[in-house]
Order: sequence, then C-alpha cells, then structure tokens
Amino acid sequence: MRLFVSEGAPGTLPVLAAAGRTRGRAELLISTVGPEECVVPFLTWPKVPVLQLDNGNYLFSTSAICRYFFLLSGWEQDDLTNQWLEWEATELQPALSAALYYLVVQGKKGEDVLGPVRRALIHIDHSLSRQNCPFLGGETESLADIVLWGALYPLLQDSAYLPEELGALCSWFQTLSTQEPCQRAAETVLKQHSVLALRPYLQKQPQPSTPEERAVSNEPEEEDLATLSEEEIAMAVTAWEKGLGSLPPLRPQQNPVLPVVGERNILITSALPYVNNVPHLGNIIGCVLSADVFARFARLRQWNILYLCGTDEYGTATETKAMEEGLTPQEICDKYHVIHADIYRWFNISFDFFGRTTTPQQTKITQDIFQRLLARGFVLQDTVEQLRCERCARFLADRFVEGVCPFCGFEEARGDQCDKCGKLINAIELKKPRCKVCQSCPVVKSSRHLFLDLPKLEKRLQEWLGKTLSGSDWTPNARFIIRSWLRDGLKPRCITRDLKWGTPVPLEGFEDKVFYVWFDATIGYLSITANYTDQWERWWKNPEQVELYQFMAKDNVPFHGLVFPCSALGAEDNYTLVSHIIATEYLNYEDGKFSKSRGVGVFGDMAQDTGIPADIWRFYLLYIRPEGQDSAFSWTDMLLKNNSELLNNLGNFINRAGMFVSKFFGGYVPEMVLTPDDQRLLAHVTLELQHYHQLLEKVRIRDALRSILTISRHGNQYIQVNEPWKRIKGSEADRQRAGTVTGLAVNIAALLSVMLQPYMPTVSATIQAQLQLPLPACNILPTNFLCTLPAGHQIGTVSPLFQKLENDLIESLRQRFGGGQAKASPKPAVVETVTTAGSQKIQVLMDEVTKQGNIVRELKAQKADKNQVAAEVAKLLDLKKQLALAEGKPLETSKGKKKK
Repeated sequence: MRLFVSEGAPGTLPVLAAAGRTRGRAELLISTVGPEECVVPFLTWPKVPVLQLDNGNYLFSTSAICRYFFLLSGWEQDDLTNQWLEWEATELQPALSAALYYLVVQGKKGEDVLGPVRRALIHIDHSLSRQNCPFLGGETESLADIVLWGALYPLLQDSAYLPEELGALCSWFQTLSTQEPCQRAAETVLKQHSVLALRPYLQKQPQPSTPEERAVSNEPEEEDLATLSEEEIAMAVTAWEKGLGSLPPLRPQQNPVLPVVGERNILITSALPYVNNVPHLGNIIGCVLSADVFARFARLRQWNILYLCGTDEYGTATETKAMEEGLTPQEICDKYHVIHADIYRWFNISFDFFGRTTTPQQTKITQDIFQRLLARGFVLQDTVEQLRCERCARFLADRFVEGVCPFCGFEEARGDQCDKCGKLINAIELKKPRCKVCQSCPVVKSSRHLFLDLPKLEKRLQEWLGKTLSGSDWTPNARFIIRSWLRDGLKPRCITRDLKWGTPVPLEGFEDKVFYVWFDATIGYLSITANYTDQWERWWKNPEQVELYQFMAKDNVPFHGLVFPCSALGAEDNYTLVSHIIATEYLNYEDGKFSKSRGVGVFGDMAQDTGIPADIWRFYLLYIRPEGQDSAFSWTDMLLKNNSELLNNLGNFINRAGMFVSKFFGGYVPEMVLTPDDQRLLAHVTLELQHYHQLLEKVRIRDALRSILTISRHGNQYIQVNEPWKRIKGSEADRQRAGTVTGLAVNIAALLSVMLQPYMPTVSATIQAQLQLPLPACNILPTNFLCTLPAGHQIGTVSPLFQKLENDLIESLRQRFGGGQAKASPKPAVVETVTTAGSQKIQVLMDEVTKQGNIVRELKAQKADKNQVAAEVAKLLDLKKQLALAEGKPLETSKGKKKK
C-alpha cells in the first residue's frame, strides 16, 4: 500500500494517526506530495490524502482511509461509529471549515472563530459526559475518536479555543493528543507553524458560509425519548413514592444574611448600572435578570445566598446629567436611584439589598484600599495629557469624548474603549475627537495623576487566575477577554480624574481630584454590603467560605476580572475575589441598537406601559439571552414565543391538568396506579429535571429554560395519547386510567411551577395557588420528580395562565418603539403593511404546525402503519418549511435522526 499525504492538508492528520495502527500488519509506504499534484489518475483535480491499495484501487476519503486502517488492525465496525462519522461529515466539518478559514485566512480571533463551532464542541462534550466514558464509543479508542480528533486538532491545539468549561471534551482531546501516533501526525502536518501551516491549503478553498442556525419553529422537532435502564426507572419510581417526606427542612431565614460555617455561601452581584441612564432591555438581561434567575435557583437549592446590586453614582456622566436637568449631582442621583429601583421592582428582581455608591462607606473603604496599595508601592504618579473642552471649561472624562478609533477606524469610539474592536484607548489617541456635550473639538493639556501599577501586580494576578479558572464557571467570553489583556501585557492604569463629583483622593497634592469611577465602582459592591450590614467583612474578607458570582455584560469583564482583583491582591487584606464571572454578549433591538435619544428600543420604564406582564418580558428576554453570541429582540418573535411556547405548550398543559382534576374528580387528586409506561414517564421527567439542575449550576440559563418546555411537551403528549376526557366515560378500568393520567399530569404541573420560579416568579406563584401546592414543595427544588400532590389532595380554582398576544398590539408597539428606524426607512408604510400581513400568516401557520404535530404524535403513540406516519410527517415538515419562510429564517436541510 502507498499513502500519499501533503503538509498542511487537514485530512492528513487523522489518516497518519490511524496509519500507526497498521505497524507490523501490512507494508505501508508513505509519500509526501505537493498540494497541486494529481495522485488519482481518474480525478482531474488534486486530492490528498490518498491511499493506493495493493490491487490498484484508490481510497481518497479521509474517513474511508482511516476506516481501512482500523479494519486492518482487527477493529470491528459498529453503528455508533457510523453515526459519529456521518455527524462529522454533515455537522462538524462545515462549522470547522468556517472557523479555520476565519482564523487562518481572515485573521479573526476569539468568538468570531469559536462561535461557528461552539455548538459542535458542546455536543461532543455532552455525549462524553452522558456516557461517562473516556472515548466516543466507550472505554477504548475507536475510529470515530481518531477522525474527530484529527479534524479538531488544528483548532483546539491552541488552548484559547478549547473551552475549559467543557471538561469531558478537554480530557478526551488531551488524552488523544498525548498518544504517540497522534503526536507524530501533528508534527508531520503542522511542523513548527501551528495552525498557520494550513494557510496555503485554506487559501485555495472557497470562503465557507457559516453553518446556518437551525430554523426556529414553534413546534419542536420530533425526538425519540432517551433510552432508559431498568435501574433508572426503578430509582425514579422509588423517589416518586417517597413524596413530600423526602424534602429537607426549610432553611431558617436570616436578617441580615451572613455566611454560615459548613454551608454553601454564595455572594451574587449584578454590575452596577449608571444612575443617570434608564436601563434598556439589554442592560436588564445582561446583569440583573440573569443574576436574579441564578439567585432564585440557589434559594430553591437551600444554599445560603446574598444578592446585591445598586446604582453607580459618581463621575462626569452624573455631573453632565445634572447640568442638563438643572439639578445638583446629588439630586440627580436621588431621582434616578428611585427610577432604577422601581424598574427592577416591576421586573420582580429579588435583591436582598439594592444600594448606591454615594455613601460614607464607599469613601471609607475605597480610601482604605488605596492607602494600602500606596503603602505597598503599587501606586505610581505621572503627568498625563488629557483632552480639555474649552467651551465647557472642563477636562473631559473618557466616556464624554468620541472620535475615530486609531485601531479599527470605527467612527463612534469612546475615549476609553472602542465598542467595535474592543481595544482600550487613551482619549488623546482618538482621531478627530469631539466633546459629546457640545460637539466642539477639545485641546490637549497636561495634568498630574495616580496610576495603579498593574505590571507589578501581574504575577500575583496570574497565580490567582491559575488557581481560579480551572474549576470555575467563567463564561468563554470572559476567559477570552482576560487572556487577551494578559497576552498584550498589562500597563499602569490611571485611577484618578480631574472632577468634583466622586470619591476624594486622600493624598497631598491631589485634593482637587477624585478616584476614576472604574477604580472605585467595583468597590461599590463592598460599600453596598457595608450599608446592608456592619458585618460586611464576613462576606468580603472570607475567601475560604464564600463563592462570589458576578454577572455583567462582556464590556465590564476587564474591570471585574483584572482591575479589581489586582487592587484587592495588592491591598493584601484577604479580600474575597470573584469565583465565577458570568458575562453575556450584547442584546440588540430588531435590526439596530437601543437608543434613548432616537426613541429606538424598549427601556425599563416603558415596558410597564405596554400592557404585557413582567413575567412575559422575563421569559422572552431569558429565552433569547445572548449567551454565546449577540442576539436581538424581535416583536414578531416575542409574539410567536408567547403564543406557542407559553400559551399552546406550557399554559395549555398546566391548565388541562388542573381542569381535569376539577371537572372529572371534583377538585381532588385521584388515585394513581402506575403502568410501566407511566413509570418510564417518571424517569424521563426526572432525567430532564436533573439536566435542568446541571445547566443552572453551570449558569447556562437559556438552555435550562428549554428543559422546562421539554417537560411540558412530554406532559402534553402524555395527555394527548391517553385521552382522559374519553376514558372517564368508559369502563371502570378506563376511569381508573383517566385518574392515573390526571394525577400524574397535575403532579408534573406542580413540578413545573417550582422549576418556573427562577424565570417567571409571578406565574409560578399563580400555579402553586391554583394547585394549593404544600409550602415545602413551593420553596425547595428536589433533584428527583416527587409526588407532591398525593391522592385526595384538594386543589383550588384553575384558570388560564397566559393570554394570546395579538398582531395589532404587536404592530402598534413596534411602531411606537421604532423611533429613528421607522424614520430612516424610505417606505415605512409599505414595510409596515408587509410586516402585518406576514405576522398574520405566521400565526395561521403556527396553529397548523401545532395541529399537525399532534396528529403525528398520536399516530406514533398508536404505532400506526409506517407509511401513514411518514405521510403525516411529510405534511408536518412541509408546514415547518412554510413557517420558516414566513418568518424569514433559513431552511434547514434534512439531516435525519442521529442517536448517540
């Protein structure tokens, strides 16, 4: 046999690794050829790798060559490997090709590279985790492992693109990468050039299109339920039968909440919002709402938690707002602090304390940390050239200067950071700077300032990060941002400003200056806690007993993950440092950005006036939470999610379950005699509940919400298949069956009410009141599905939970909050007409898809003729395509079902 390979050709990697298995079993000659050489005589284009067999035949598919080598070594084929190879070809390769092209040819970095392939990496990680085996096929390395490893190695060999939070994937990749055949293959193909060795090959390829997101449908794809073992079913039944008695006692409430020895003590913070701005939906989902979900989940787990936030009130932004409104800075802070508090109260954010930074405690703690840094040699003095607006007669704070970014040319870069490329900027580096207040061109003048000596603290920071990151749940974007800062090398950071409104600097010669808001704003968490309790140090100087979770948008990561930790480490006062940074990407509004001045987008004080309940806003914002990439608020999508997921799925199931108890059994939960099918349903619900726990423990908030909707779909299907409304009219056995189905369904509804509490607290409380759910079951989320409403339990009055959002309302809200977008449209009337017609058509199609989905499920449950099922499935798929087109979303190619 003769194997033809080429340096820098990605397919050569797995082939050479697999070839190592043939040693001593067959004679193999390996020849290196140029990338342009045609090896296969009947192909008219260059193709490598190629395996020429002894009989003269050629194999020129990477997986086929690898398979041949594995068969020679005595490996036996199996279905699971074939499924992995199909997935690698249809799912992984398109995503990976895009990622490598962006990285190697276009020079992109970070999430631009990782984004296209993230879902595939998560899929591998979940598969490895679920089967708890080191390899894809089990305990031993298989063909699938080598093919996938070879495909992924060029990207993942750079640790920046191997997400640490995907522990099973990391372990699998590192295990294979240390094997001798794999090491030799990597050295042969990549030489010393790392992934750049692929550039000549990739440059000749057409630019790949990013794999399209799956077309979103209002009806979930038909999925086969996971296979369950008899042991899993038996354990689920045992847990169910224990019921309320298996719940632990409720934790006694403390006031104030303080750490308790031997318990899990969690301190949660949301990034402090600027007091002078009214928060928009993106601010709300990025910080307070995401943290609120985790805080509520932690309370349901009986963990000891303190959730804090407050308004960030110092700085030029406040001074300027005060000038605009003819008030003093303190009056502005007092006014807008109340506005913020009212907004978060309406959104049902469950702070333990919502404070502010304009307090004596803020001054005391900030000055103490500064004095400790100064005494230890971590503060420098230097003369700084600054921009001064002569018309406004003031030095301009960074955020009140705009201009052209010196790095990427973005025309609206701020004086401290460019929102487009993310690089930090000194204001005087901006091209064509302008004062944001009066739009005049500022001049450069010098001023003496203080700097935090970050280079001197870098080693301590690196050591702390080394201990913290490996076992933490920092989001991938937070890890990437901090790595980027460290890769570029830390530089001294100015911590003072020529302002009046701020924390005074306690140093001779600097009495006319205040601390820069990003030095003392993060210290605001400490001072807010100190205003909550005089025992604040038990939270903030107790790293041995306290876990700190900090929620924010990605632009705040450097200050929470680098600047404040350096300050705290340099102060040497045993401060509690962040354990987990949870950072979102950005939420956009429709096709643009939120803008208060242009009237574009929904701001917190406006959401209350739409007539849409707070819980609906919470649900939709969490459903589209920008976790891996930016997302966008869409009125049409909000209508669809409300009417499909809430009204038709979740609300429909819970209402039917309760109504059956009221209508058929006089309001009392009937006796339940579980069949094997019922027991399997218990196990499936338990499995999904445990998945929910795992996701929220990792703060994967959006994905955990899908688990709630999945359980609800199981419940709807269970009711639809068993038809208790028909059985109640039948024989004694039928009536007993109707009772079992109703009892089990209403218990699923009770479980959903608790799982919903972090997401939709008002709806959760409403369900629990309707079902008269016992108090312990309302406040504790078990890890198993329990019977919390036993036979004989009396429920209350059941009523619908959700209302349909109508097209007319949504269109009027779209126009109301369209602001400058509507004005910029050359033909607004035409656009609105098309949108309205589209929304009506979407609603009709949505209902048809739901109806057809029920037909398909019923046929499958009845084990109907395969041809009949196939015909109805084809109708369902056609309707889904029509719906995707109506929504303007990409059509998905049929992939078939893959079981792994």
